Amino acid sequence: MAKQIALFNHKGGVGKTTTAFNLGWMLADKGKRVLIVDCDPQCNLTGMILGFKDAKSFESMYASDGVTNIRDGLAPAFESRPVLIEPVDCQKIKGQPNMFLLPGHIGLAEYEVTLGIAQELSGSLRTLQNLPGALHYLFTKTAEKYNADFILVDMSPSLGPINQNLLTTSDYFIVPMFPDYFSAMATDSLAQILPKWSAWAKQSRTLPLLQEAIYPFPDKHPKFLGTIMQNYNVRKENPTAAFRRWIEDIKLGVETRLIPALRDNDMLLSNELYKKAHEIGSDLTQFDFLVKDVVYDSVISQPLLQLSDFNTLIALSQKHNAPVFNLTDDQLERTGEVLENTKKSMNKFRDLFSDGADRIITLTENAESY
Repeated sequence: MAKQIALFNHKGGVGKTTTAFNLGWMLADKGKRVLIVDCDPQCNLTGMILGFKDAKSFESMYASDGVTNIRDGLAPAFESRPVLIEPVDCQKIKGQPNMFLLPGHIGLAEYEVTLGIAQELSGSLRTLQNLPGALHYLFTKTAEKYNADFILVDMSPSLGPINQNLLTTSDYFIVPMFPDYFSAMATDSLAQILPKWSAWAKQSRTLPLLQEAIYPFPDKHPKFLGTIMQNYNVRKENPTAAFRRWIEDIKLGVETRLIPALRDNDMLLSNELYKKAHEIGSDLTQFDFLVKDVVYDSVISQPLLQLSDFNTLIALSQKHNAPVFNLTDDQLERTGEVLENTKKSMNKFRDLFSDGADRIITLTENAESY
């Protein structure tokens, strides 16, 4: 069965969509079949991958025959249609035969209130019992159709019922971060929110109505894979002073508040497995100077992946619908020494995403052995 990984932070602008696309592509490069799911009603991931420039492009896709997006996929459950949920006809991704896109839909937001009511009352109202398990059922059936090894879920920046459902019905989750004040605050907030979501899911798994549903609420216990720190400026291969301050604050918050909260709610893997994963690659050394006065009992607080500012590569990636590490010389639109320097930067990101993908594979494939 495919392993579902949620990319979640309720703070916006932390690179969830960029991470989902590039990390999914790298996992696919390593021979894994990847289903990438756009669960943000803004549909940035769908637009980026398919190269849509305006609303007409989306309307054309939505008007096509069959079940072609997340809203249509969920409609049998949320609109009480007398048919079962069917797998989505996913979009193929140019240049990557091992990755498939389950497109988003702005109308997914219309299901937020209904799902919220269902998740509060489905223990007592039979008419709502099929909703809490519907998202996971749709993803699982679609992953089976495409023989996927991984389901990467790109989530919106919110604390609404849909995100609560997506995270608690996943196998694993990753928290992308941007080094600023708001991400530091979000770390403290997550330390309070995730345990509450975990407690809700634990109770939901015991409710007879949800287990008797057409789409049963899944018995999932999501585990933390790590944070991703990205989009900071560097000088002499280290974060600049302004970003360094926030990286220190975030890492301190992860170590002293988020990790203890996750540990208390059984949302962590073993320390030994995190250590094994972080033996892959060597890019973590630049963070050794951080948080001098904190004694660590694990490597969990170390970023799963850390990426400095993509600079012009991100704009070119979006322009050509290609990952930042897979642009051709022509797509880089540079010549001479500038081209060579840009290619060096691109190759560095390729190595970083490769290490990140290898760590994810190590963590997810060995979770039951440690």
